[in-house]
Amino acid sequence: MKTEVKERTSQKEASVLGPGTPAPDFNLRSTPDQFVSLSDFHGQPVILAFYPADWSPVCGDQLALYNEILPEFQKFNAALIGISVDGTWCHVAYSKDRKLHFPLLADFEPKGDTARRYGAYRQEDGVCQRALFVIDPDGTIQWSYVSPIGVNPGADGILAALEALPTSKQQKASTHANSTR
Repeated sequence: MKTEVKERTSQKEASVLGPGTPAPDFNLRSTPDQFVSLSDFHGQPVILAFYPADWSPVCGDQLALYNEILPEFQKFNAALIGISVDGTWCHVAYSKDRKLHFPLLADFEPKGDTARRYGAYRQEDGVCQRALFVIDPDGTIQWSYVSPIGVNPGADGILAALEALPTSKQQKASTHANSTR
């Protein structure tokens, strides 16, 4: 029985988009009358944090941690975006209650469409997996990670992935070197 559970988990994690994959664009509600798209952040790193649900204990701890260390992410000029299948009004209330300083996007209708495109939807539960993605300024996934649903993944992996991104000087030098060949 344990082997079967591990195997199913591995298959789920294997379906999450990995490094080198172009990040699918999306256009999701951040408030009842505003939308946010991944393409809005072209030219800067983006951290996508898919999570199961507002108001759940592990999600609350995870998002509170990210809110607390948001200045560390901003040192890399990275934008942080939370995504779950909860509705917009739920996100607005949750964000206000927890004093979050980053957008929570509603992957509500069609339910989980964006999470599905990232391979981060839990069909059996109807929620997002606890999946993280670091996307480079050009829109390519550089790092992804799936945590067990009941485990806060922390921020060490995100910070390491941001540190590993080429700096703008390195990117320009690389682009210049490639264009002179």
